[in-house]
Amino acid sequence: MTAIRLDAVSKVFEGEHLAVDELSLDIDDGEFMVLLGPSGCGKTTLLRMIAGLERVTSGEVWFGRTNGTRLAPRERGVAMVFQTGALYPNRTVQENIMFPLQVAGQNDVQAGSTAAGLAQILSIESVLDRMPRTLSGGQRQRVAIGRALVRRPEVFLLDEPLSNLDATMRTELRQEIGAMTRDLNVTTLYVTHDQVEALTLADRIAVMRDGRIEDVGTPTQVYNDPATAFVAGFLGTPRINLLAATVRVTAHHRVALDLGTQSISLDPTDRRSLILRHHDGAQVIVGARSNAFSLTEDAPNQLTGTIRAFEFHGQQSIAFVHCGIEVVDPDRVGRANPAHAYPAADVTPSFLDRLRSRIGLGTPAPPPPEPHGATHRRADVIVELPVDTELARGTRVHLALDTTRIHIFDQTGHRVDRITR
Repeated sequence: MTAIRLDAVSKVFEGEHLAVDELSLDIDDGEFMVLLGPSGCGKTTLLRMIAGLERVTSGEVWFGRTNGTRLAPRERGVAMVFQTGALYPNRTVQENIMFPLQVAGQNDVQAGSTAAGLAQILSIESVLDRMPRTLSGGQRQRVAIGRALVRRPEVFLLDEPLSNLDATMRTELRQEIGAMTRDLNVTTLYVTHDQVEALTLADRIAVMRDGRIEDVGTPTQVYNDPATAFVAGFLGTPRINLLAATVRVTAHHRVALDLGTQSISLDPTDRRSLILRHHDGAQVIVGARSNAFSLTEDAPNQLTGTIRAFEFHGQQSIAFVHCGIEVVDPDRVGRANPAHAYPAADVTPSFLDRLRSRIGLGTPAPPPPEPHGATHRRADVIVELPVDTELARGTRVHLALDTTRIHIFDQTGHRVDRITR
């Protein structure tokens, strides 16, 4: 076992495509860390740099007290499982699992015994004599995991190993991976774009976007207390409501959040109220999950709207309520310099800009400002209702919003009450 430290690592492809941007991350000895993010955010590239399959453009990769940045893959004590399993097609299941031990010099009897024991843990003991082409997708992934773990690596890397499986198989194998890696107490880094996998497997989650880490914390922390609007929008089903608002401060320093045709007020003792009362007119984003609303006609903070659609989800119904409020797209927040940022964001040149400057290419012009109206196609507020709620489409409703359960972000996408882990 060993801890992993990534110290400002960057990866540039072909001199201009920045995949990972000065990323730093500490993974504890024996920890199960999940890298979560959308496709193309740099998760797999980062994993391959740790494995030694991609060269690091700058920065350092440490395994415990050993600088592994320039070590060959075989010298890193790392085992990796890919999305497709990548088994030897001309070897049986048992021979696939035995192979790393045989390469290490172990005799066939010992290697066979070890492979059989691991196969029993992975529930593939009945297929040891079969060839990979005769196995199901789940069985092939179990074999790939067994082959990776059989030599007891110090670091276990998994690159979306469940993405090609059906839902039932994903759930079953996910539970086995979590239990097995913790039983072996091996430091594990797991890449996925599936929030369910991340929330159920991880000791901690690192949420990535555009080659950088947006937030790191336990599943509870990143879900209930997200550092950015992107993290809040990426985690949770249905997606969080992100509502465009303007800060309004009264003569008595009470803070209201103007949502256009409607508004809500913050309690004067709320920490966010104390921060925002000095920023009258600032544009912010209000994040409210679907269960922060309730149906009522008598509440201090309520929104009025018309039900446009219902979705039945078994134990609850999801209502889409048109309230005439601008709904912000979390995928676009923070990707360009907003026209009215609050507070002013620290602007530092990216690694790629500095690299271009050093080799004489100059710095490209910044992107145009993102307009405030980065909206979804339909500007609906998504509300969770009891399954027995009997309301027809087109019904006018009053929604009470619990302001203690909302998050407030500036226009760069960061919390106005900054998060420290």
